[in-house]
Formats: sequence, C-alpha cells, structure tokens
Amino acid sequence: MPGWVQQGYDEYAKRMPKECDLVLKEIMPGKRGKNSDVARIVRDEGERMIQAVPAKTHIVTLDIPGKPWTTPELSVAMKRWMESGQNVALMIGGPEGLADSVRDQARESWSLSKLTFPHPVVRILVAEQLYRAWSILHNHPYHR
Repeated sequence: MPGWVQQGYDEYAKRMPKECDLVLKEIMPGKRGKNSDVARIVRDEGERMIQAVPAKTHIVTLDIPGKPWTTPELSVAMKRWMESGQNVALMIGGPEGLADSVRDQARESWSLSKLTFPHPVVRILVAEQLYRAWSILHNHPYHR
C-alpha cells in the first residue's frame, strides 16, 4: 500500500484505546491473470481469511448487502461488541468480494455504502469510523 494509506490507517489506529486495539491482518490475494479461475481464487482467499481469525471471534463482514449503519448505530454495535468480551474481526473481501465461506461464518454484515471503494480507502474509512464510534461512546469531542 502507498505510504499515505498506512499513515491514514495508523493515525486512527493509534488514537484507539487498548480495549479497542485495531490490528490489521492482510491476506495476500490470489494471483489473477487473463484465464484465472476467479471462483477458486475467491474460495482460497476466504479459507485464508478464516484461518487468520482466532476461535470464538465475532465475525462481521463488510459487504454491500450488509446493514448500512449510521455512525451512532455503529457505536451501539461497538458497545455490544465490547460488552461481549469477544474479539471482533471485520472481514473485507478482495476485488471480487467475499467468499461464501466467510459470509457463512459472519454473525453480522455491515455495508459502508452502495458504492464500491478502493481497498486503500476502505481501511482508512473503517479505522476512522471505529474511532468516531468510540468517541461517541465516551463523549469525546471528536464526533460533533
């Protein structure tokens, strides 16, 4: 990723308190070519994504058909996640989306928008929205 992506993500990740530590785990995408078996590539990516998630983790997919939460609704979800005591994994698919196996493991699905965003922007946007949701829960002035 370009340096500006890492800087943007890091800016919001470092603002999060320890109880909401953001950990980015990148899964290498499958190699795509002119005659690639895209269905197999997506399945393989999904398997690698699931393997990267510890047992008993609350999985939330980021997917266009998911629920289009407002920021206050995200803060309610965040509060629920924190109170559950479980780790939460936000799963973002590759260029062709999420594997069915990942969707099947998810307990919730969140839609950022009906628009399609480039992956570099998504990681910054999600980190910022999580920080904003946390700021709502703690009456921090960031969310005005």
